[in-house]
Amino acid sequence: MSTTDTGKTTDPAAAGQPVDGGADGDLGEAGSQLSTAPVETAMPGSFGGPRAPGAMGRLAWTVREVTGWSRWFWRQLTSMRVALILLFLLSLGAIPGSLIPQSGTDAAKVQEFKDAHTTLGPVYDRLGLFHVYSSVWFSAIYILLFISLIGCIVPRTWQFVGQLRGRPPGAPKRLNRLPAYATWRTEAEPEQVREVALKVLKRRRFRAHVAGDAVAAEKGYLRETGNLLFHIALIVMLVAFAWGQLFKSEGNKLIVEGGGFSNTLALYDDFKSGSLFSTDDLTPFSFDLKNFTGTYELTGPNKGTPRTYQADVTYSVGAYGKEKKTTVKVNEPLEIGDSKVYLTAHGYAPVVTVRDGKGNVVLHDAVPMLPLDSNVTSQGAIKVMDGYRNARGVKEQLGFAAFFVPSFAGDGNGTMFSQFPALLNPRLAVSAYHGSLGVDAGIPQNVYQLDTSRLKQFKTAKGAILKQRLKPGQTMKLPNGAGSITFEKDVKEWANFQVTQQPGSDWALAGAFGAIFGLAGSLFIQRRRVWVRATTGADGVTVVEMAGLGRSESAKLPEELGDLAALVHEQAPTKTDEPDPDVAPPVSAEGAEKQ
Repeated sequence: MSTTDTGKTTDPAAAGQPVDGGADGDLGEAGSQLSTAPVETAMPGSFGGPRAPGAMGRLAWTVREVTGWSRWFWRQLTSMRVALILLFLLSLGAIPGSLIPQSGTDAAKVQEFKDAHTTLGPVYDRLGLFHVYSSVWFSAIYILLFISLIGCIVPRTWQFVGQLRGRPPGAPKRLNRLPAYATWRTEAEPEQVREVALKVLKRRRFRAHVAGDAVAAEKGYLRETGNLLFHIALIVMLVAFAWGQLFKSEGNKLIVEGGGFSNTLALYDDFKSGSLFSTDDLTPFSFDLKNFTGTYELTGPNKGTPRTYQADVTYSVGAYGKEKKTTVKVNEPLEIGDSKVYLTAHGYAPVVTVRDGKGNVVLHDAVPMLPLDSNVTSQGAIKVMDGYRNARGVKEQLGFAAFFVPSFAGDGNGTMFSQFPALLNPRLAVSAYHGSLGVDAGIPQNVYQLDTSRLKQFKTAKGAILKQRLKPGQTMKLPNGAGSITFEKDVKEWANFQVTQQPGSDWALAGAFGAIFGLAGSLFIQRRRVWVRATTGADGVTVVEMAGLGRSESAKLPEELGDLAALVHEQAPTKTDEPDPDVAPPVSAEGAEKQ
C-alpha cells in the first residue's frame, strides 16, 4: 500500500478550476462546493447587451440593465466580504461613542465640550458624533449589516438543508489526483472491500453509501452549521441591541439613610430612556435604605481603598407586596422583574438645624454632600426656602455654601481636605447668604450648588465674610440676630442607586455565546470527503484505491485517510503470494501518512 500527499489546497469552488487542471481530471460533482458560501463574481459589463432600435428596444435594454445591476449589487451586499466590512465599520463607528460625550448619556458634558472646543464642537454636532448610536450614518451601517446577514443566511440555509438531504457525490474518475491518496492490491472481492469500507466509514461517523464501484462518504457538516450559527447569532445580537436601545430606561436616585424610593418617573433625580419606552413599562416596586456600611483599608499601600460597600434595604413589589430585606452590593444588584437596582456611589449627609432670630427651627434635615475625591472631601448647599423671617420680620431665604470632610487633616492655611474616607474626625465649613435663592423663577436648579446671583453674603461686625468650621454639636450664629446654624452630632450616609431596565440583554448574551461556539465550529471543524474504490484489475486481483478531499489544506486529512486505510486494510490485506515490485508492502497508518 502506498500513499501520496501533494499538500495542495483543494476547494474547487474557491479556486474555480479542476484539481488536476485537465478534462480527464475534472472532479465534476465530487469537487462541488464543500460549503454554502456564495461564489465571488467579478465586476460585470453591460447586462443589456446590444440595444435594439426604437422605444421598445430602449425600454427592454433599460429593464435588463437595471435588473442586472440590481442583482449584482445584491450579491455583493450579501457576500461575506461586505458583511465583514460592515461589521468592521460598525465597530469603528462605535469608537467615537466611547470617546466623545453623548447627549443621551450626559448632556452637561456635551455642553462643556462644545464650550471648550468652539471649532470642533459644531463639526462634531453636524457629523452626529454627540449622538453616535442614533445618527443617520451609524443607523445606515447597522441596517445594511442586518440586511446583508439575512440575505446571506437564508439562501445558504436552504442550500445546506439540500446538502443534508442529499447523498455524498460519487467518486471522481481519477482518485490519484486528489491531495490524499492510498492504494494496494488484495485478494478480497471488490464487493467485500466496499462492504468493509462502508462499515468502517459509518463507524467513524461519516455519511456513506455505495455509488457504483466505490463508497462515497462525507463528514464535517458541523462546520457549515457553525458558520450559519455564527451569522444567526450576529443577527440575534443586532436585534437584541436595537430592542434594548429602543425600550431601555436608566434612572438615578440619591437616598439618605432612612429615606425611600418608589419606582415612578417623578422621583428620579435624572432619567433617560429609549424612544419607544413608556412610563407604563416601569416595574412597580419601592424600597427603603435602612443602613449603609462602608469599610476601608487602614494601612499599607492600599490605604483608603474600600473593603466593603453595601446597602441594607427593605423592598416590596407592587402596591401591596410583602416587605423583604436584602443587601445591595457593588456588582450585586437587586433584581425585581425586568429592573435591576445597582449601588453606584456613596457619600455623607451631615444633619444641620437652622433657626431664625427667635429660635424657631426653620430647617432640620440631613443634607447630602457630593464627593470631590477618593477621601470623600465633599461640597454641597444648604437651602432654607420657606418659613424664615429676618430680624425685621421680612420673609427671606437663606443659603449656606457647605464644605464637608469626614476625616479632618488639621488646621492650616490651605484648603480644608479629608485624609481618609471613613467618618473619623468630621468637619463642616459653612458660609452664609440671605436674599432670594431664585427657586421661585421656575428655572431648574442644581440642589447641590448655590446660586448667589440674588443673594447677599453675611458679614461680621468687622466687615469680613462670615464663615466657620464646625465640629459636630457646634453652632455658627448669624449677625444682627438673623439666626443660627448648628452642625448636629448625627452624620448620616447616603447611597446612589441606578435603576435600569435593559430588555434584550439576555438575548444579546445568548447571541454572544452562540457566535463564539459557531465561530469555533467553523474554524476547527473541516468538511471533507472520502472515496474507497474497489475494482478487479487485469490480472484478476482486486485493486483498492482510497482518496480524500478537504475544503482547505490540512495535515489532518492525510492522517485521517491513513487511519481509515489501516482499518480497511486489516480486513482486506495486501496480496503477498505474488509480490509485485511496483507495489509497496502494507504499512501502518503513520507510514501511510508519511509516504
